[in-house]
Amino acid sequence: MTATGFDAMVLAAGYGRRLRPLTDETPKALVRVGGLTQLERTLRALEAAGADRIVINTHHHAEQVEAAVADRTGGAALLVSREAPRPLETGGGLARARRLFRGDRPILVHNVDVITSIDLGRLVEGHRAAAAIATLAVQERAASRYLVFDDRGLQGRLDVRSGMREEARRQAGAARRLAFTGVHVASPALFDRIPGEGVFSITDAYLRLAGEGVEVRGCDVGDAEWWEIGTPERLAAARARFGG
Repeated sequence: MTATGFDAMVLAAGYGRRLRPLTDETPKALVRVGGLTQLERTLRALEAAGADRIVINTHHHAEQVEAAVADRTGGAALLVSREAPRPLETGGGLARARRLFRGDRPILVHNVDVITSIDLGRLVEGHRAAAAIATLAVQERAASRYLVFDDRGLQGRLDVRSGMREEARRQAGAARRLAFTGVHVASPALFDRIPGEGVFSITDAYLRLAGEGVEVRGCDVGDAEWWEIGTPERLAAARARFGG
């Protein structure tokens, strides 16, 4: 599904420490899977979904990432938000880039190390139709930590256990433990509810807002394909699936 024009952000500033020594010389955004860099793959997916303005944050080997953007023609308007003297994490990076967004459109945020078949256009349109401050793409799969949702949206807590005891399930009622995909849509109003600067996680910000009663919506993307290349083992698995 293609959504009407919206803003997007590719989170590409991280060091990729778990991929060393590969990322000593190559930023994670320019690691190749299936003949494409992760950055190019993500940009194509966002453009196909309807994004016509995309912000890319940079820090580690920023010059390489920015050169790749500068050499690209066609597609969405691409803007760069360089972070210094250190990466600002997922929340701080989004906050720093605020001035680069148009302010009247939803912002689809996508981690650069994720490959997925999520229908991004449908995710954006579903967010537009809701009153939530953010919509998180989530799914049932094995993960090291889970976000907990009920019929009102995200609850203000994480579940890091491998399973919930029956007693906890009864207390939680209709709560569901779902894994976050690293893909989410934020309303421009979010910027007024998070710090304007500093280093912080957007997941932590969403949990805080949910605890304060702000609606943070979960969109279950079902069995959409999802790969993350953050470790040598996961990168090898993605290359086995899509090619080297």
